[in-house]
Amino acid sequence: MKIAVLSGKGGTGKTLVSVNLAELAGEALYLDCDVEEPNGYLFFKPQQLESQAVTVKIPVVDQEKCTGCRQCVDFCQFNALAYIKDRLIVFEEICHSCGGCVLVCPEKAFTEKDKEIGRIERGVSGHVQVHTGILNPGEESGTPIINCLLGDSDDHSDLLTVIDCPPGTSCIVMDTVAGADYCVLVAEPTIFGAHNLAMVHELVTLMGKPFGVVLNKIQEGDNPSGQFCKDKEIPVLGRIPFDQKLGLLNSNGAIAVREDEAYRRIFSDLLAAIRKEAGL
Repeated sequence: MKIAVLSGKGGTGKTLVSVNLAELAGEALYLDCDVEEPNGYLFFKPQQLESQAVTVKIPVVDQEKCTGCRQCVDFCQFNALAYIKDRLIVFEEICHSCGGCVLVCPEKAFTEKDKEIGRIERGVSGHVQVHTGILNPGEESGTPIINCLLGDSDDHSDLLTVIDCPPGTSCIVMDTVAGADYCVLVAEPTIFGAHNLAMVHELVTLMGKPFGVVLNKIQEGDNPSGQFCKDKEIPVLGRIPFDQKLGLLNSNGAIAVREDEAYRRIFSDLLAAIRKEAGL
């Protein structure tokens, strides 16, 4: 079972929910796919760390073979190639490693080299396997790292997998959600929060994924995100209060369900609701 936890923006409590669900699930696999800003490891503090570099293929041109036909330049949809002053230039920073230039070159002027774009760190925290994707600053796409992380879940199919997704609704989020069995949408009780909830709601609906909503930072008064769920008949899986103690635990990198029985009950009820909605 793969549970993807996502939100329309950062700071809604996505990692809070992901980490505590994984901790409560018994033997579990936690995948931090927020590769640009991973922070689940700050809570789990995994031990026995192993690191694996993630590389992509980048074209290398043999200027002696290149005739300047520009077929590769015309083919590249990302403007990663340019023919200037009788030389072909490769802009590695924006290359998407599709390999198309290698295929279309009539002179076979291209070879490829490995370029490291980031890494995966794997460790253990109690009964939770913690796998973290880390994208190097300035890299174009974290999709190859996410694909490697999702491959880990296939290798641990016997474990409940909690996927901490990137925020938003970009392509990298779609890559992360694609293999999920159930999606948990985390939302704040504000107009802005409802707007971002609508974004991820549209995404998972288009992708045909079953889902429910967690309303975080609940206070007295209006809750536009809650009203959105009511209007759209979306199941609300749980409500997490806006609580100073929970905020302090979170800011200190503590896992709430390890520290306080009240929070353990809240997240246990949430996990039970997810299992019920997902048909487990």
